[in-house]
Amino acid sequence: MAIRVVSAESMPIRASDDVVLVRQAVRKKSIGLGLGLVDQTKVVTASSELARNTLDYGGGGMVHLELVENGTRSGLRLIFEDQGPGIANIELALTDGYTTGNGMGLGLSGAKRLSHEFEIWSKPGEGTRVSILRWK
Repeated sequence: MAIRVVSAESMPIRASDDVVLVRQAVRKKSIGLGLGLVDQTKVVTASSELARNTLDYGGGGMVHLELVENGTRSGLRLIFEDQGPGIANIELALTDGYTTGNGMGLGLSGAKRLSHEFEIWSKPGEGTRVSILRWK
């Protein structure tokens, strides 16, 4: 069954304060969806990692927050987009401990583990798009 978007909103990610605003918005949406505390924490943590990556590695971008349905299930899908330098080797970037910066190298792989669904698209010179989905 196809996923249907029930509601959607977008937020810019341009500064560190925006990462905090993304976390707050994701927490609010996950509570409204009826996610339990553990699921809330997982999706907020994943959103924080991806928002930080969008800012630090992508030079800023956007996040799209979507409440979705698929038959009897409802969920929260987050799509992070930037027009940064892109990721040359996605498989390597998803390896725990791999980093091109000063982090621990757990952002992408951690976000993937914390999500029910994870998709990534990136092309050097064009940017990166990461979509995560947490079902209720």
